[in-house]
Amino acid sequence: WYGCAMLCYVTPKEHLGLPDRQDVKVGVITYKIAAHAADLAKGHPAAQARDDALSRARFEFRWRDQFNLSLDPDTAEDFHDQTLPAEGAKVAHFCSMCGPKFCSMKISQELRDVARNGMDEMSEKFREEGGEIYKKVDAAE
Repeated sequence: WYGCAMLCYVTPKEHLGLPDRQDVKVGVITYKIAAHAADLAKGHPAAQARDDALSRARFEFRWRDQFNLSLDPDTAEDFHDQTLPAEGAKVAHFCSMCGPKFCSMKISQELRDVARNGMDEMSEKFREEGGEIYKKVDAAE
């Protein structure tokens, strides 16, 4: 592989002042993001599995799983709670950005449900009609 084989963590105050606790946290989280990006670029399966799990949790509105799978769970939950602080918002099937009427994830799920129901109906109709792809046509027709 070409490129970086080692990461070095720095704080926002590096060489400008003594870092405080928050500066160290920001530096560590930034390091974790860079390391995760490198793992993805190098094709590490665990890194992709984590991203896939986070994406599934997001699509399924499993907020607690999203927080816990993020690289900084406390900040992820704080960001969520700044807009939707109620405990019930952690089980809501929409996000604070789009709301319940315009959430693309919710709309996608609803469309999938409609399509799935339509396919189920058509499958049942197909089975009821004998399950034949090619039907015999009378010459009189």
